[in-house]
Amino acid sequence: MSKVVEVATKEIGVTESPKNSNKTKYGTWFSLSGVPWCAIFVSWCYAMAGEPLPAIGFKKGFAGCQTGYAYFKKNKWITTNPQSGDIVLFDWNGDGRYDHTGIFVKWIDKIHFETIEGNTSLTNQSNGGEVMRRVRANKNVLFARVVK
Repeated sequence: MSKVVEVATKEIGVTESPKNSNKTKYGTWFSLSGVPWCAIFVSWCYAMAGEPLPAIGFKKGFAGCQTGYAYFKKNKWITTNPQSGDIVLFDWNGDGRYDHTGIFVKWIDKIHFETIEGNTSLTNQSNGGEVMRRVRANKNVLFARVVK
């Protein structure tokens, strides 16, 4: 298991406070609190693992999925063979715009994989307010491996 996944695993169960506020310790650390925070969570996990992301729109990493996608594509971080700790972007409705991000943990079978994601829930995939372990299908996703 990668150091990034170890850090993310310890955060499972952390929620926004107050509920539905998008306020978290991750946003405070990023200096951008009260906004959707899935990418901020990914950036925080990398930093806490001692592998900080480069400035991807912000000094401490990325805060938006489309910004992340553009950077990953430009810098050739996109991979079809994800490994533990890689970044995953989700395009829920297949329109080419990425809606959510998380950290790849492992393949479960040929179609499903496990992630740890910030700002998700069983009722709101992209703005649910909690850090959770999720099982996702390999459909309309993009994987990115950090290249230093």
